Amino acid sequence: MSSVKKLSIAFCYHMHQPVYQLNYDSDYLMPWVRLHTAKHYLPLILEAEKFPNLKQNFNIVPTLTDSIIDFSGNALDIHSALTIKDVKDMTPDDKEFILNNFFDAEYTSMIEPYERFKELFNKRFSENCGIDDFSLQDYADLTALFNLVWIDDSLYKRFPEVLKLLEKGRDYTLKERKRIIDIYRKIAKLFVPACKKFLRDRKAELMISPFYHPILPIMTNIKEAQENLDTVDSTLSDLDMSDDARLQIEAAIKRSEKVFGRKFQGSWMPEMGVSENVLKLLSDFNIKWTIADEGTLSAAMNYNFIRDFDGNLEDPYHLMKPYVSKTTGVNIIFRDSMLSSLINNEYPNYSPEDAARDLYEKIKVIQSKLTTSPDDRHLLTIALDGENCWNNYSYNGREFLDKIYELIENDYSLETVLISEYLEEEKHKKEIDAIKSSSWANRNFQLWIGEPVKNLAWTYLKNVKKDMDNILLSNKKGMNVELARKELFLCEGSDWFWWYGEPNDSGQDHIFDYLFREHLKSIYKYLGEDYPRYLDLPLISTIQPTESSVDFPITPAMTGEFEDTEWESANCVSVPDGPILQGQKLFDKICYCADYDKFYLRLYLSDCIEEDSVNPVLQQMYIYMKNPDRIQTQSPVRLINKTENVSPVMKEKFHNELRVSMTEKKLYPIRFTKAIQDGLWAIQNSERIEIIYKDVIDIAIPFEDLDVRRGDTLEFFFANTNFGIKDAFSPQDIMLSIKRPQ
Repeated sequence: MSSVKKLSIAFCYHMHQPVYQLNYDSDYLMPWVRLHTAKHYLPLILEAEKFPNLKQNFNIVPTLTDSIIDFSGNALDIHSALTIKDVKDMTPDDKEFILNNFFDAEYTSMIEPYERFKELFNKRFSENCGIDDFSLQDYADLTALFNLVWIDDSLYKRFPEVLKLLEKGRDYTLKERKRIIDIYRKIAKLFVPACKKFLRDRKAELMISPFYHPILPIMTNIKEAQENLDTVDSTLSDLDMSDDARLQIEAAIKRSEKVFGRKFQGSWMPEMGVSENVLKLLSDFNIKWTIADEGTLSAAMNYNFIRDFDGNLEDPYHLMKPYVSKTTGVNIIFRDSMLSSLINNEYPNYSPEDAARDLYEKIKVIQSKLTTSPDDRHLLTIALDGENCWNNYSYNGREFLDKIYELIENDYSLETVLISEYLEEEKHKKEIDAIKSSSWANRNFQLWIGEPVKNLAWTYLKNVKKDMDNILLSNKKGMNVELARKELFLCEGSDWFWWYGEPNDSGQDHIFDYLFREHLKSIYKYLGEDYPRYLDLPLISTIQPTESSVDFPITPAMTGEFEDTEWESANCVSVPDGPILQGQKLFDKICYCADYDKFYLRLYLSDCIEEDSVNPVLQQMYIYMKNPDRIQTQSPVRLINKTENVSPVMKEKFHNELRVSMTEKKLYPIRFTKAIQDGLWAIQNSERIEIIYKDVIDIAIPFEDLDVRRGDTLEFFFANTNFGIKDAFSPQDIMLSIKRPQ
């Protein structure tokens, strides 16, 4: 029997927030830098204090570092400015903003445990509730509690006053609210020194990103970046921002040396976007290594990573090795997408103990399959965002992290490592040929370019850059070229293009759109020119829910076969690619219609359902439904990873849920549930629901089972899962709807 070989694990956390300022000395429009620093960033870095052998790797985007430094001084965001404002001086607009924005917290872990916060929440979302229904003390308490619950409990020992204020629960004074914001400043002041300490102690490694988080493969070779997209905009073919890409890396290196006192050896390219051009840039700046997604390795090797029913790799060997680029000499490590996605999306649904145990066992399965490897050293890379998932965990993921780190520390055959140290000791790196232009999502850039509104944003950026280059040729006096270039770099960041158009929705897209256009306008201001008036027009992201609009009764044949002509008259909507595991969406198109008695759905499955017969993968889809015309008991969506950046659809409640489970060859029993009191769901009789699965999935649900009467409207949307990870839903911006014929 082969002996167990030591497995090294690189935990890598990506910390990034957009720039939420209109200009460099203005208040921030959103509070997420301040809140995530107190809730996630600093506590995550401080995990190293608890475990003597723990080593962690962090990517802190330079703009985030600068924003945190701002908040350690006198910077304010709209939320903190309102928190320290005397409630007697609040305007109606102030109060409306508070009611619309100070409940942006995960309900189960951040609102429900606090009686007063829950009371205000219930009052806010009761029928016909307006700003005048809240007392001045209500506004004082709401602003205080919102800020208090965003401070992680691991910081209570350093700031015991936070716990005392939480325990007080109500009747907060202006002095106390000002004190809360002062505590946030002190938390921000701890961030950079904590990073420096763990760098010195060799318990943390920091890696670089281009300054404003741009997607370099798009900037350096638009043709390659547009490969494998559903649509290609030929008007963008001349987009070339290679010089800016180089300058953004150079600026990031200088900033990291100034703030942290050293040059970083490794990099995390925004959205894990890599290409041969990007590797060449890294080589030019003597950046030794970068992280990429397993999908990028799969494409480069023309090799498919096969997983079993539990999501374990059949052969993990190729993914557990560092690689070196033949063309550039840059080292590349590839993350295990499955494990990273489990932490992001699935484990919040487990108890911390069970989640940590499951991850540990999956790590041990990988290790057991490496006993016959020809190599002695192997590296498992787990890389994910440093903020987005933790609100969905109890205690912000601290119990989960404490447990998984404890399990690893107590296992002599496992170790956590700093990536640069591991690569320095690793003498047998595998060579890899040319890397294809790709990202962490779908091995392409569909989430940032290719969709009409995203393309329009790129066109705006391209045109403004062209204008800027022409203006600079004039060499006229009075131009502030440095600030103009900073504004341009800021507009090259990935976040604008992520939120524009389908399939993503921040719930605050209008703010992102406003900021993007204002920063483009500022370029002309700093160059002493008038901006083009098209920048006054919002880049409106609207979806057309149907390719046809049908309001007459249709009774389609329930055959599950393509040939049925009745479905040609139904409402249909195409489903865009979304950011889901391995880049797969469950279906490409949804068609729906109704007759007097039933609601009909036809789902056109995508290629992701195709699989080999040895390892069938269970796919699941959930349909959430509500009747807006009647008062019914409703419950919240219970599946999706919910953070502050969610579509308005995700904040709705529904009265029925239908779960459909299938593999490529088999349909499993459906589960039909109904909302009951306290936000829970109860299983209902599903015998009257018809479902056929052949070429497509046909579903028929009696309106009576949904309590939808003649003339009533039924609203609905879909969530689908992959390996049990619930992280894609359609549509994004609005719910689909259909009226029961009268």
